[in-house]
Amino acid sequence: MPARNLRRQEEFQPWHVFFVISWSKTGSGGGASRARDKIGDSGVAAISFQCLHGDPLPSKAMKLEEAILRFGREKRNGPASRARRRVVFTNGCFDLLHPGHVRGLEQARQMGDVLLVGLNSDASVRQLKGPTRPVIPEAERAEILSALESVDAVVIFDEPTPREVISRLLPDVLVKGGDWPDDQIVGRKEVEAAGGRVVSLPFVPGYSTSAILEKIREGFAKKPRLKGRRASRADS
Repeated sequence: MPARNLRRQEEFQPWHVFFVISWSKTGSGGGASRARDKIGDSGVAAISFQCLHGDPLPSKAMKLEEAILRFGREKRNGPASRARRRVVFTNGCFDLLHPGHVRGLEQARQMGDVLLVGLNSDASVRQLKGPTRPVIPEAERAEILSALESVDAVVIFDEPTPREVISRLLPDVLVKGGDWPDDQIVGRKEVEAAGGRVVSLPFVPGYSTSAILEKIREGFAKKPRLKGRRASRADS
């Protein structure tokens, strides 16, 4: 394909998608004429996936200070707040997001107007889960959570628990999974003392990041090892 049919400032890359565009040679429409001028007589143009899908979704991750300024109790109750928004908070590692996570976040979002998610940092996850975790880095976990419609903001914290985040945000509703005993829910005292409430979602069996990872490990352990060239091809 002649180089003139591509935008000069953009060389062809493997991720470009080619569209073949046809038009009537006898057509006199201005749109067809302009398209022909831009694309060329071949009717072929290179379009990247970024053009197809738009820019990547912006991450909703923010620092704690920004979250406090936007969603903290003083902001919600201040004179400038004409329509008070009910803020819901939940937290977790969210390493290998699964349907149990998604359903829990959707339920939490229905309890208020804004859902803030506290996300354990990589250092925090290692402290809680061991040196082999997390599987997915914190920035990518935050990006995945940000893609969920139910999530309005993500706050990454380094501590083993979100106590500081909760005590400073003081959400109206604190949501935890049903596998946590009531007396072990971090932030309960702070939220209830400020007039908020704590909700334990029903435990949904069958979904566990640790169980998924263990199943993957077992699968690799049982996989027969091939030798020589066949092994390199199978692993590629």
